[in-house]
Amino acid sequence: MKKYLYLPILISSLSFAQELNLQQAKKIFDLPTHCISVEYPNKLGNVLGSDSDLKTPKQIRPIFYGCFDWHSSVHGFWSIIKLLKDYPELDANNKVRNQLNELITKDNVAVEMSFFNDKNNKSFERTYGWAWLLQLQMELNSWKDEDAIKWSKNLQPLTDLIITRYEEYLPKLVYPIRTGTHDNTAFGLSLAIDYARAVNNKSFEKIITDNVIRLYGNDENCNIAFEPSGSDFLSPCLEEALIMSKVKNKNDYKSWLKNFLPQVLKKDFNLQPGIVSDRTDGHLVHLDGLNFSRASALYQIEKKLPELKHLNKIADNHLNYSLNNITNDDYMGSHWLGTFALYALMSKN
Repeated sequence: MKKYLYLPILISSLSFAQELNLQQAKKIFDLPTHCISVEYPNKLGNVLGSDSDLKTPKQIRPIFYGCFDWHSSVHGFWSIIKLLKDYPELDANNKVRNQLNELITKDNVAVEMSFFNDKNNKSFERTYGWAWLLQLQMELNSWKDEDAIKWSKNLQPLTDLIITRYEEYLPKLVYPIRTGTHDNTAFGLSLAIDYARAVNNKSFEKIITDNVIRLYGNDENCNIAFEPSGSDFLSPCLEEALIMSKVKNKNDYKSWLKNFLPQVLKKDFNLQPGIVSDRTDGHLVHLDGLNFSRASALYQIEKKLPELKHLNKIADNHLNYSLNNITNDDYMGSHWLGTFALYALMSKN
């Protein structure tokens, strides 16, 4: 077991973070391309209604069967598409492109949809996996590439189904889910509203905005001192602060933030990265993801309120702590952390 208990002290003096470049992009690209066709080990997460539901991951999820679980597969595809758009040289021999052509087909999407329409699994991946599917669709929609246009068209029916699921679910959600893991409501809504705006879906955007204000508008005094929990990969306080930054104007947001998380407004605010004591443990390694998601949130909050420049240094420290530790050495981290690293690097730029 590798220990990293003193690393936050070592990096606390750094005031810079690594940038997304070809070398970094290749490192991240290799992670999802390595696992999108790796069927096992696999965490299915579905409810069985009868013996007939006992199928292999690839049989019930012919697109998103790799990378350990459905949501990791989906955001692995997002990472691949995002990086192929910006760094086409990563797939100079078209190996990955050919693989995507075999996977993202109309027939495969139909099988994926039938699973989501099964009465026993209508809440499957709510809302974490849902949100990442919207991000994947958003990237495909914005790529003027012949294959990407085809993939986008093929995937759109599943995306439309997910939007319907959101529209049915949000009005019934009396209280937000404030965990530091997959169920976190704020994180899912943050990714979802980006999709709604990218495709100019005003009705979906309004549903999200209205429910964000309803769920979080009166919140005060988030206790970030209680974070993180032992297997968090999201910060409940910062994810809520981030989604509110996306639905309020600058002045209203600053007033809300002063009541919700006043310490971030102070130049001496400090937040140390989450310590990862064992990167072979599938839950403890979540804290690397926490460092990336905290960095993403802090970078984006600073963009909303540029006067909070001190948040960038804290974000840099979180990013630096975990970025060099993403490798193919252990599947528990390698199957998903590349996405969170990429999202943090994108949020910085």
